[in-house]
Amino acid sequence: MEIKEIIKLYKNFAGREPERVEKLPGAGSSRRYYRVYDGNKSYIATFSDDHSETKAFLNLSRRLAEAGARVPEIIVSSESDSRLYIQSDAGLMSLFDVISDWHRKVSDDAASDDSSLAETGVREYLKAAIDQLIIVQRSGVEKDLREALMPEFSLRQILWDLNYFKYDFLKPSGLIFNEDALENDFERLGEDLMDVDSELWGFMYRDFQSRNLMIAGRDVTLIDYQGGRRGPVVYDIVSLLWQAKANLPSKMREEMIDYYIKEYSLAAGHDVKDAVERSLPLFVFFRTLQVLGAYGFRGLIEKKAHFIESIPNALANLGVLLEEGVADDYPELNKCCEGLVKMRPKYLSHEGEYLRIEVFSFSYKKGYPADFSGNGGGFMFDCRGMHNPGRYDEYKRLTGRDRPVIDFLEERGEVGTFLEGAWMMVAPSVETYRRRGFRNLQVAFGCTGGQHRSVYCAQHLAERLATAFPDVKIVLNHREQQIKEYFNS
Repeated sequence: MEIKEIIKLYKNFAGREPERVEKLPGAGSSRRYYRVYDGNKSYIATFSDDHSETKAFLNLSRRLAEAGARVPEIIVSSESDSRLYIQSDAGLMSLFDVISDWHRKVSDDAASDDSSLAETGVREYLKAAIDQLIIVQRSGVEKDLREALMPEFSLRQILWDLNYFKYDFLKPSGLIFNEDALENDFERLGEDLMDVDSELWGFMYRDFQSRNLMIAGRDVTLIDYQGGRRGPVVYDIVSLLWQAKANLPSKMREEMIDYYIKEYSLAAGHDVKDAVERSLPLFVFFRTLQVLGAYGFRGLIEKKAHFIESIPNALANLGVLLEEGVADDYPELNKCCEGLVKMRPKYLSHEGEYLRIEVFSFSYKKGYPADFSGNGGGFMFDCRGMHNPGRYDEYKRLTGRDRPVIDFLEERGEVGTFLEGAWMMVAPSVETYRRRGFRNLQVAFGCTGGQHRSVYCAQHLAERLATAFPDVKIVLNHREQQIKEYFNS
């Protein structure tokens, strides 16, 4: 039903139906995303049942673009309730992907030139992201769009987030604590956070982290800012630099804080160094507690693997903060946090419970897919023995995800037998890998161009694996098409 609504809205805008519409994996919200293809362009269609959230996003997109920020362009939205809107596609790669690639190069002991180049790239993208952040924070939209934004940052919201931490992470941990004393500490912490200098209040992005920063060339595009509101801007730079899963080194954090202070001071016309450094430790502490609540709910309760995998790094950050004395004024909260940090090995054990399978399509002409897991790859299936749709003009611009190519392959019957044979080999290994706690498996399908036969096979095997093994993370990478999808994440 939703795909039909997308097709109808897109046709009203463009005068023609899109070539295809694909559902994208969900993330940490209830919004549903689809990628819409039309020729050599693609768009993102979004469904949201929260009218106020959608209103905020549409208004913010317009105003932030006027202020000079790089945000998606709103192409069209449904007129009746705005529950559906279509925006420009910010691309497939996030800053988190760039950071993860750098970490892989370092952990795999890649050539020093490669890892150094990757580190330089991370630094430059972080600076570009900070430049965009300052434009947003200084845009004044929190004054112009009061009615469209979420409620202003307040003591009430701080206590909501602290209780999010208490109910979704601290209590499930099994630690015993004095709840009345903890609530007293929450109130004191909230009052201290609200005491931030007035010059550091502006538009607060709210979820400014590397997964919400999309990369194309040298540019950084901002997404998912609908939770923005008036508040202390230091919260955002903390969200970026102390993101647990990104795991940025302390030296890089310090460098980026200095860059932020310098650039924000230039934009504001006066030095904000003392104000930022005074408020920074408490906001790092608060943000760490807030995200642990999110990891507890999305990971431990909803069983979403990448949230669980973030817990050990968040607890490591918390341990450093305790050593620095950030929680000394809040004795019961300090005691709870010390207990949680000691439980970090328990959460490290979760990492072995999730098998990650990377399914590739690729062109043999461009070489085998790289293996970053250190396990040497896995299954490699050669699809070139099947009849090639790419030999016919009507299929040359299509891929194995398009209906005409799918019909071509399925009507000949070869692909069904081929895929069943692949399944009979892969599925028993997945069972064994799960049972023995292995972390990585690679399955790749190659053909001449990496466009038709291999794409079809990789797509179908990934979908079948995701259905048969819901506790396994599947990453589908159509390498030559530059398409990546996630299942069960």
